[in-house]
Amino acid sequence: MSKLYNKEKKKKFKRDGVEFDKPLGPKGTFNTDNPPKRYEVAEGGRIEYSKGTMPARNKKNFRPTKSGAGMTQAGVKAYRRLNPGSKLKTAVTGKVKPGSKAAKRRKSYCARSLGQLKRASAKTRNDPNSRIRQARRRWKC
Repeated sequence: MSKLYNKEKKKKFKRDGVEFDKPLGPKGTFNTDNPPKRYEVAEGGRIEYSKGTMPARNKKNFRPTKSGAGMTQAGVKAYRRLNPGSKLKTAVTGKVKPGSKAAKRRKSYCARSLGQLKRASAKTRNDPNSRIRQARRRWKC
C-alpha cells in the first residue's frame, strides 16, 4: 500500500455531524458547530497558534533550562485540557525496565533529540548548558 492510500483511509471521528482528525474529549468540551482553528501558517512558513491552543509560557508550565527544560506536569495538564484527545506526557526520568513502554519512549526521544542536537549550531552543540543538552540529560540520554 502506498502512503497516499493510507492517508486517505485515515480514521475520522464524528460528533454531531462534524468530522475531526482525532478523538474529542467529553461532550461539551467546545462548540462543535464552530471547532477552534488551532494554528495559522504565517509568512515564511512560521506556525502561529491561536489563543487557547497552547499553554502560556510561564514558570508553572515550562521548566527552566537549568532544571532540564521541557514541560512540567502542570503544563502537560494545561495542554491536554486545551487539546482534547492529546496523549502528551512528561519526560521519562526515573529508572525503567528494559523493553517497557517508558523505556521505548525514552529511546525514541533520545534518537529524535540527537538529530536536533546534530543540526544545532556548533555553539549550542558544544554548550553543556544549552536547552537541548539539559533536556537530554534530564531524559538520561
